[in-house]
Formats: sequence, structure tokens, C-alpha cells
Amino acid sequence: MESDDMRDFAAEARRFLDAHAAKAPDRTAVTWGEGDDSMAYFSSLPPEEEREFVQRAREWQRIRYENGFGWITGPVEYGGRGLTPVHDLLYDAVESEYDVADTGVLGVIGLGMIGPTILAHAQPHIRDRWLPAMYRGDAIACQLFSEPGAGSDLASVATRAVREGDDWVLNGQKVWTSVAQHSQIGLALTRTNPDAPKHRGITAFLVPMDTPGVEVRPLRQMTGGADFNEVFLTDVRIPDDHRLGEVDGGWTVALTTLMNERATVGSEGVGPVGAALSPDHLSALMRATWTWDDRALRARLAELLVDVLATEHLNARALRKLRGGVAPGPEMSVSKLMYGQNLTRAAHFVSDVLGPRIIADTGQWGTYAWTELLLATPALRILGGTEEIMKNILAERVLGLPKEPVTTAAKEVRS
Repeated sequence: MESDDMRDFAAEARRFLDAHAAKAPDRTAVTWGEGDDSMAYFSSLPPEEEREFVQRAREWQRIRYENGFGWITGPVEYGGRGLTPVHDLLYDAVESEYDVADTGVLGVIGLGMIGPTILAHAQPHIRDRWLPAMYRGDAIACQLFSEPGAGSDLASVATRAVREGDDWVLNGQKVWTSVAQHSQIGLALTRTNPDAPKHRGITAFLVPMDTPGVEVRPLRQMTGGADFNEVFLTDVRIPDDHRLGEVDGGWTVALTTLMNERATVGSEGVGPVGAALSPDHLSALMRATWTWDDRALRARLAELLVDVLATEHLNARALRKLRGGVAPGPEMSVSKLMYGQNLTRAAHFVSDVLGPRIIADTGQWGTYAWTELLLATPALRILGGTEEIMKNILAERVLGLPKEPVTTAAKEVRS
């Protein structure tokens, strides 16, 4: 049952949103051929439009922050409200009813993952410098974790950090770095002790992205956009006070970030791709393409929607735990896994419904627009932890199954 506190908070959020935004159209109520038919998961905007998109996100985040909704769970001394994750989820649910700027470029990585890591591990003056700037929308943060030879196995990072007096000098390459082109700060994992076991020789640093020696190069995606980047670090000098946690203790810092990542990448129905899992939208597509009488397709649609419903119940279970003051267990890992799988199955289902219309732009509403989601599906099964890694985590740490046997070749690679 919803408490008086929650009802008061929801009413406060509605008053704020009513004063600053209009109500959003209902994307689940499909009138075929009307409205925006975009199904893009990743941005494919031209550079000028992308800059405007980022600016709108910054402005809306600033309005949130100045009105007490920029960091609902954050400490009061940094402009937060000091409230619970349930308040945060409640605000998100209320805001979803309004037409506001998409702040994903700020929130998913920076505010959702790196901000809490800075709060947990940075020195006080670094927290004072960056946390209000991030949650006010002035600074965007990126995650400098993955490397060409260290993707899911982050403990194999090779980027070196060597101490020189009060500074550290970083050299190496990072890859698949989202929003690096817009970021003012990056959280980097580096190798500081090559002789230590690989999990114990890592140190984390905050890297101002305007530091000499930092070079960001965009990676063009199949969808046409460039959300990801490779980042080259060449003799990048970072003061020791930008170190997070202890020297050689960066794995603990990384785990803080990754735990927040699991919770961030697990919610369905956000943005344009929410329609990809909408029963109304998918059934309307079948009727518009004269495939509704295909029993095999209808059976596949039913199976997909059952899995979507199961995932929604899983998320609801995690929310109930939060309301009861209990941290969710494996639900968020399963939810993250199902999120990618459900969207992938939806894109493949639609491709079978549309046939050639998904790859040839005929101008027909609601057809070729699905191409961007279809081309994004390989990334959906990788970002936030590959499906294989997530399944291993669930099998070994949740179900208690024995670990996979390690071959001699794999031992040599891991050593």
C-alpha cells in the first residue's frame, strides 16, 4: 500500500512537472500512420542536431536539480534529497507521463553509475567539484573501462598508470566508450602493478577529458550514428588526488560501478523502443501488413509477450523489495539479460512480419523505421555485460552450479 509520504512526493513531482512540461502523448495507444515511427535505440542524429539534443538534456537536468529532483537519492550536501530508490523510481514513473528532454546521455552512465562511484570512493574535494556539476547537468561522465583486449574480462586491462611524484602518467587505449565525445570527465581503470594478480594490480582514476594527451575518435555504427568511441591516452598526467580508492585497489571501485550498471540497464519500455514490446503496436503492425491471420506469427508474438510480462513481474518484485528496505538480489541481472533478449526477439519477429520492407525504405509508415532497432540488437546483447558473462554469473553465483573447466590455453591467457 502506498504511504502518505509517497503520495505527497508524487503530488510534489506532479506540481513540478505541470509547471515545467506538457503531458506526453501515449505511445502505447497506436493510431497506425500517425506520429513518430522511430524505433532507434542508439542515436543517429547529424552532429549539429546531436549537440542540440545534448544541450536540451543538460537544460532539463538543470531544471530538475534546481527544483530538488536532480538527484533524489543523493546526499543533501551535494544538492540531493536524501530519499530512497523507491522515491527515485516513483519520480521516473510520474515523469514518463510528460514530454521532457531525454537525459540518457547524462543519466545512464554518468548519473546512474559514475556519480555513485565518485561518492563512494573519491576524496572530499573531488566530490565537491564533480558531483554537483554532474547532477546539475554541467558535466557529463563516461566510463573508460573496456579495451581492445579487455571487454567483458575487465581485470585484463592493459592501460598503464605509472607514478611520477604527485602525478600519474597514463598510456593506453579504451574502446566502446559511450558519450566520450560529450564528456568532461572519465572514470578509467588502469594497470598499476603488472606483477600482482590481475584483479589486485588495478587502480581507478578520474580523468578530465580536456587533459592533454586524451584523444576521442568516434566509432561509426551500422545504424549510421556514432554513440561509441575509442579513447587514446598518451602520456596523460593525472594528479594523485584524482585517484579513486587505494593504489592497486581499483577492482573494488570497478565493482561499485558495475553493480550500479546492472541496475541501470534493466528496465524495459523506455523511449521509442518501448513500442517494440507493446502488444498494441505489434498487433497493429501485423494487421497493417495483412499478417494477422498467420498462426505461426501469432504464436511467436504470444510467446514474446509472455516473456515481456514475466520480465515486468520480475522488475515489480525488485521494486517491492526496495519498498521493504531490501536490496534486490539476482533480479536485476536476470532483468538485464531479458531486456536485451526481448528486444532482440521483437526486432527479429518484426523483420519476419515485414520481409523486404524492413530493409527498403518505401516511405510506408511503421516499416523501414524498424531497421535501426534491428541493427542495434547485436549491441543490446553485449552492453552492460555480454549474455555469456551474465549467464555464467547467474549459473555460478545464483544457482550454485560448478564453474566451467578452464583449459590450459585459457589459463595461459588469464595468467
